[in-house]
This record gives sequence, structure tokens and C-alpha cells, in this order.
Amino acid sequence: MNDEQWKNLLEVLDGRAHHPIHCGFIVDSPWLPGWFGVETVEYLSSETIWFEANRKAVETFPGIWFLPGFWSEFGMCTEPSAFGARCIFPRNEFPFAEKAIGSVEQIADLKTPDPGTDGLLPLVLNRLKWAQPRIEELGHRIRFSISRGPLNIASFLMGVTEFLLALKTAPGLMHRLLRVATDFLKQWHELQRSNFSSIDGILILDDIVGFVGEKDFVEFALPYLRELYAVNVAVKFFHNDAPCAKSVRYYPEIGINLFNPGIQTPLRQLRSLSNHRLTILGTIPPRDVLAQGTPEDVRVAVRQLLEQTPDRSRLILSCSGGMPPGVTTENIQAFQDEANALTG
Repeated sequence: MNDEQWKNLLEVLDGRAHHPIHCGFIVDSPWLPGWFGVETVEYLSSETIWFEANRKAVETFPGIWFLPGFWSEFGMCTEPSAFGARCIFPRNEFPFAEKAIGSVEQIADLKTPDPGTDGLLPLVLNRLKWAQPRIEELGHRIRFSISRGPLNIASFLMGVTEFLLALKTAPGLMHRLLRVATDFLKQWHELQRSNFSSIDGILILDDIVGFVGEKDFVEFALPYLRELYAVNVAVKFFHNDAPCAKSVRYYPEIGINLFNPGIQTPLRQLRSLSNHRLTILGTIPPRDVLAQGTPEDVRVAVRQLLEQTPDRSRLILSCSGGMPPGVTTENIQAFQDEANALTG
């Protein structure tokens, strides 16, 4: 994000309504390689291809906020790799990490990885260091420290089903696993902030938060997320595009002020549950409208959302969840054009 976009984002988080309303999207490796015309493995393995894809996005759509912006990542493999997970990189599919914990008994001996040396994390950091002067030449800055969340990491290391079952059968060991994951993430975010003075935001993505009920959220997610968000930055951004109706009321208490939800909970209900204390990045259907719809379908969806939302404070128009594969330039332009026409 450039300085003007960042200033406007802070004003939106503070409750100021802007005209026209701002549009923004989470963009990373599920969307950018295909839109740029390269294979996923090329995008992830080449600094120049990665940079040029991100550069093309910000220059093609100068009026749209891309969050977090120039995201240095290796898909879902980034954090699990530090714990020794075997990472699989198909040429043109999403990378994934294999399970690294075969039994809950292994958790007792689990060590906290060093984000400065372990797995793919040093490569993530080095790519940003290489890119920083190039990003700043474009008028943008590195704004966020970024990671998957502790429940997300635990589910990759164990398997989703195994992790969720163990919350009930071995809660003590699950707290130990989440303690190790959280300590690791605190170090990882601090390392990112210490390397880039322009960082004034944190982004954590954890869909597994939406897989548990309220009681388990309060026990196994809330205390660890509260620790992670207890940092002195202006933007505390959370992504959970699984169901959030059981947990969203707690997000302001955690410190979150910007939230990207899924499609399960309507915007009106999200605002009611959170007492309108969150800025929402959403909530157009990502796959069925933005990726698979026509430009006219996109315009209709934007129009309907705005007609149903007379109070447009603390709202950034987007899709629910991150930008999905297959979204065309024409659909993104239709999205922005309709928003500008109706709120300018």
C-alpha cells in the first residue's frame, strides 16, 4: 500500500466514511500466478516473477487496496516448514505441507522453531529485503507482518481431523502445541517488524478458528490470539473465512480492528455480533460471483450489498475471503467501477 492508501485505511478503521467507498482484496499465490500468466511454482520460486506479478497488480488497479501487498510467502507451507513438515510443490497447483506429527505423544518433545533460521522463513524474509527498495520505488511500503494462526499451524502439523479430535481427547497436549506455535509466531512477527521499520500492521490468517464452537474457541483460540495481537501496531487484521458467528463477538476484545470473513454470516449480522467495532473487508461471494460471474453479475452483487448497507462506515468492499483463482481483470474493474458509481 502507498502512503495515501495507508492514511485512508487508518481513517476507515477509525470510523470515517469515505466517498467513493474503498475497494480492497487479499491477494497471494492462489490468484496472482494465473492472472499474471505463469505457473504457481514459477511465481513462488522466482523473486523477479513474484515481484513483477505484484507490480502489475498495483499498477493495473491503482485505486484498489491490495492487502497485505507484496506478500512474500510459500502458500500454506511457510510456517509448517519451520517445524520440519515435508512441503510439496506441484508445478501449477497450490503447495501443501504433509503432517509432521504422527501421534499426540510427540508434542511433549516439540521444540519452538527459530524463525531466523528454520524452514522457508529465512527465504521469505530475504525476498522482502531484496524487494524493499523496488517496492518503495513504486511508492509502496512493506506494511504488515504476516503469518498463519496457531490453530491453522497445529492443524497442518497434525491433520485437521486429528487436531480437532485431540482438543477433546488430549486437551493438555493441545495447549502445549498451541503454546509452542504461539511462541514461534510471536518471534516470527517480531523478526519481521525488526527488519522493516515501515511495518505498522499485523495480519494473521486462521480458518480453523471457524471449525470449533464457542466454548472451544474461548479455551483454545482466544488466549493465544490475544497474545499475538498484543503488539503496538495500528492495523490488527484477521482473516477467517470459515464460519465465525460463534467467535466474531470476541475479536474486538482480542484487539482485532480489521476482519476478512467468509460468506456464511451476512454483513448485517457480523456488525451486530461485533457491535460494529470491526472494519469488515467483504462481503461479495468470491467464487460464484467474482470468479465465475460476468462483469454484470459482479456489478449487481456490489449494487445489492450497497443498497442493503446505508451505513458504510467501517466497510471496505471486497470478496469474502481472499481473491480466488480465475478472477479476471474485467471483473475486478467492474467491481471498482460500480462501487465508484454508487458512492462517489
